[in-house]
Amino acid sequence: MTKKPRFTHDEHADMGRTLAAIRDELTRRSVQLKGAYPRSGPDATPAQKLADAARAIDQARSALEGALFREHPDTAETTVYYPHPEDRKVSRE
Repeated sequence: MTKKPRFTHDEHADMGRTLAAIRDELTRRSVQLKGAYPRSGPDATPAQKLADAARAIDQARSALEGALFREHPDTAETTVYYPHPEDRKVSRE
């Protein structure tokens, strides 16, 4: 069986920036919806689903950070999957 190639450090860094930016946007939109709609009942569902998606991204980031530290122990840093706010911009190529 062929072993899959895994991410390079740069691929992890790109994924980290992207997931952090997506999580920030989901959280911002969830808060926006919570300010405009009831927090319970059917009208609360969209905001709750966005919050659930942000939590799922957090779980993926945590698992990927573990992979980063296993695969690249000499260069791994926690800021790869949890970048500073100014480093969360996603490039549009």
